[in-house]
Amino acid sequence: MSEHGIEEGNGNEKFARIFFGFSKPYLDFIGKGKIYSLAYIVMAVINLILPLVIFFVAVQNRVFEYGAKFVAAFIFSWLVIAFACWIGFQLWWNRRNRTIDIADSEFIATPIFSDLFQTFGEWVGTMIGIMGAGVGLLASIFLGNDANYLFSEIGLGFMQFGILVIIIGPLIGFFIIIVSRVLAEQLRILAALANNTKEIARNIKNNANAA
Repeated sequence: MSEHGIEEGNGNEKFARIFFGFSKPYLDFIGKGKIYSLAYIVMAVINLILPLVIFFVAVQNRVFEYGAKFVAAFIFSWLVIAFACWIGFQLWWNRRNRTIDIADSEFIATPIFSDLFQTFGEWVGTMIGIMGAGVGLLASIFLGNDANYLFSEIGLGFMQFGILVIIIGPLIGFFIIIVSRVLAEQLRILAALANNTKEIARNIKNNANAA
């Protein structure tokens, strides 16, 4: 009877542990820095897929039927885009482990968001700078004033500034990188103040208890 009661109690405890605790791995995942590193991995994968998407869009728009000059302009431009995306992939992939160090602090969401914001700004600025200068130059050499038509056909309509995109692209990219870093640093300053204030309060309390 007692043995049966013990077994029954253990069974109930096991059932309660499973029923109320099956989501613990998920809760631990979102409560630590691992969930934030997932964002970096997703963005890295997007950079690998993006050149394929642009190539698919070009095929759908029958770019390869527009003549030798247009095809040559697209191929060389696509190689520049693939290079820019490879740089973007390395940027996101190399930054993914920074969340592990940030997660050791008391307040982690703000500094991790600031790092994501900075990385995103650096990525956008880098992509615009490389593609603006590289693709703009190659498309202008091969197509002249028709370069804008190539941009629209491969899904890069935002680059339709004519030959000025060669200068405007890097300038806009540089400006985006600087602004994103400045804003990200302001967020990190707030997080650092919060963490330092928490640490000072803890030390004062410990010293008062010791006294």
